[in-house]
Amino acid sequence: MSQKPDEHLINKVIKGENNAYAVLVDRYKHMVYTLALKIVKNREDAEEVAQDTFVKAYSALNEFKGESKFSTWLYKIAYYRSLDYLKKNKRRVETSTIDISEEYNIASMDDALDGMEVKERAEIIKHAIQELPAADAVLITLYYFETLSMNEISKVMGISANTIKVRLFRGRKRLAKILENNLEQEIIHSYGRE
Repeated sequence: MSQKPDEHLINKVIKGENNAYAVLVDRYKHMVYTLALKIVKNREDAEEVAQDTFVKAYSALNEFKGESKFSTWLYKIAYYRSLDYLKKNKRRVETSTIDISEEYNIASMDDALDGMEVKERAEIIKHAIQELPAADAVLITLYYFETLSMNEISKVMGISANTIKVRLFRGRKRLAKILENNLEQEIIHSYGRE
């Protein structure tokens, strides 16, 4: 999304044209919900977090200085609202360790994926991302699907761009391993049916 239309809508909302905020909500509702879902792992909870995010953003709109894109500012609110929701409900963001020395055969995984239809590929990747720890799923979603830069993600998550880079590397490795395991199971299952 271009920053200019967002600024125009933000100025309208600040001047009292509340229907302009509905346009912003409509523009970013899917992204906010997706981000919340990656963290809280439950559709109803993600809907609650998304609503809370838009309420918080609306009440703090006067504080938006335009130093970053509106979407980055909104992602940051959604990210922290999701973490607050987990804390309030005594849940934690799922994390796991990774052995970086372990080798993954990404080339064979790519060959297997190339043989599938685009829709199947998207479903497999979507399910694999859901198996990732929440922090990895959020990073991969923001970087690859919402196309935020590492600096923008850094602002959203409050960690350095270098840390983002390392975490993205690890997240991609985890995702590759999940995809490799899922594809092996699919191949074994398909082979057993013939």
